[in-house]
Amino acid sequence: MACKVGIAGYGVVGKRRHDFIDQVPDLQVVGVCDRRFETEPPDVPGVEMFTSYQDLLQMDLDILLVCLTNDVAPDVTIAGLEKGLHVMCEKPPGRDLHDMARIAAVAKARPGQKLKYGFNHRYHHSVRLALQLVADGELGSVVNLRGVYGKSAIVNFESDWRTKRSIAGGGILLDQGIHMVDLLRLFAGDFKEVKSFVSNDFWRHDVEDNAYALLRTEGGVVAILHSSATQWQHRFHLEIALEKGALVLSGILSGSKSYGKESLTISRKNVSGSGGEENTIYFEEDPSWLDEIIEFVHAVREDKPISNGSLEEATRTMQLVYRIYCADESWRDQWNLSDSYPPI
Repeated sequence: MACKVGIAGYGVVGKRRHDFIDQVPDLQVVGVCDRRFETEPPDVPGVEMFTSYQDLLQMDLDILLVCLTNDVAPDVTIAGLEKGLHVMCEKPPGRDLHDMARIAAVAKARPGQKLKYGFNHRYHHSVRLALQLVADGELGSVVNLRGVYGKSAIVNFESDWRTKRSIAGGGILLDQGIHMVDLLRLFAGDFKEVKSFVSNDFWRHDVEDNAYALLRTEGGVVAILHSSATQWQHRFHLEIALEKGALVLSGILSGSKSYGKESLTISRKNVSGSGGEENTIYFEEDPSWLDEIIEFVHAVREDKPISNGSLEEATRTMQLVYRIYCADESWRDQWNLSDSYPPI
């Protein structure tokens, strides 16, 4: 029997999720909702259309995908869980750690239901191969990391919700940089020390357009992060230095194709420690959207734990984002932020 899927939020991401759900056997989108349907109803044969998530949740569903703005996503995630559904929500999970605590309180009371967050970059070929090489141990342990993820503006239009703190909760770090924060944690583990500068000096919105962070794990692995909305062109770049070589991930395949070719450069030191060999692999396909859905559906059907984007992983990544915000005391005080995780 096919799993019946509802999609809350039918913009660019919701439509893209629908396209890939259609490629998974025994998975069927039966309903979608979006406020824009009041004036712009799409023509999607065989799919019920609603203007509110409350109406969508009246359908007989098995799975709910949440592709909504950050202010609404936590409430819809909670409503889906309370309805008895398995839920997959896009990143970020919400606007702040208070949202995370509210979600966790509901999810932990429903261990039989799956909750997954869309940390899509984990499924890219370059990231998967780099993880495999680190796990194999041939290049030794991770020594340090440097990550840059940026674009030329927070959004393309001044009216976009991502420029409004009341809706988005944060700027470029929370919206896009959270992917790099997640990858730094994935390769290095959790960070004990955090120092940062956060600013909105260029675009002058009430959310950040640049965040610079210096992070260190308990074991001494150091990471440098720059999340930026002032790049002259889109850029994704992650360097991982290891004891016997290095890995450089450059470019990321995306819907916009604006980050350049996705590649992984593997460097191996000579036995003497000077010089060595270098090999660059280019990737032409992006399997991430389909593989992410397949992994989620497998967890639902086989009652397996969520292996990527679990509530615990999402919470730890959100905590690190807020530690970066709060490590800059002027930014923390200006917006009355806290990096403490509220009790559940």
